[in-house]
Amino acid sequence: MFERFTEKAIKVIMLAQEEARRLGHNFVGTEQILLGLIGEGTGVAAKVLKSMGVNLKDARIEVEKIIGRGSGFVAVEIPFTPRAKRVLELSLEEARQLGHNYIGTEHLLLGLIREGEGVAARVLENLGVDLSKVRTQVIRMLGETAEVSAGGSQGRTKTPTLDEFGSNLTQMAAEGKLDPVVGRQKEIERVIQILGRRTKNNPVLIGEPGVGKTAMAEGLAQRISNGDIPDILEEKRAVTLDIGLLAA
Repeated sequence: MFERFTEKAIKVIMLAQEEARRLGHNFVGTEQILLGLIGEGTGVAAKVLKSMGVNLKDARIEVEKIIGRGSGFVAVEIPFTPRAKRVLELSLEEARQLGHNYIGTEHLLLGLIREGEGVAARVLENLGVDLSKVRTQVIRMLGETAEVSAGGSQGRTKTPTLDEFGSNLTQMAAEGKLDPVVGRQKEIERVIQILGRRTKNNPVLIGEPGVGKTAMAEGLAQRISNGDIPDILEEKRAVTLDIGLLAA
């Protein structure tokens, strides 16, 4: 499952383990996942929780009120509680329902809310969060993020020539205009790895017509639109040039 987690979602899990150690607990429960989501700070989940008045300090206080501190001895490997495992399973289901091929912080938050009976849900309720409104906020935030990443800002563009002769594949992906890419995940992942390098970061796709070069470019655009990319590629866009227009 974790291979489908975005970098920010992985960071949440790591922070959740740190919170368990801080509290002296030998487990990662829903409450630690919640603290990880807040502590990550930049993902969709953190932004949604912040917009609903949730901060890390108050959440930590509520967690300690409910479960207290542990013995202080914590094993190297900290297991997930059954409820926390259920949250991870539900986050996968939420991603599928939204048509996403990755698991981000937003899906973890939706999984927490859907599980609904763990300590995390109690903490949020104690902090005045209406759990029934969280999903709406997440969907709204996802829409705003897609609009920004698709270059949806109005006014004068910084790349007028590129806009004139090219088509923004990332925007098309955000609008659902691209078909799903099947069987090219390894190649797309390799392209992303090359683009993320500091040097020699220019991948070249070579092949006969019809072998799937355009599909890989569209797959990259979909990954960018979904946020399933390294931080260095965030808010970037994939553009296809019309060679016919350039030559005219």
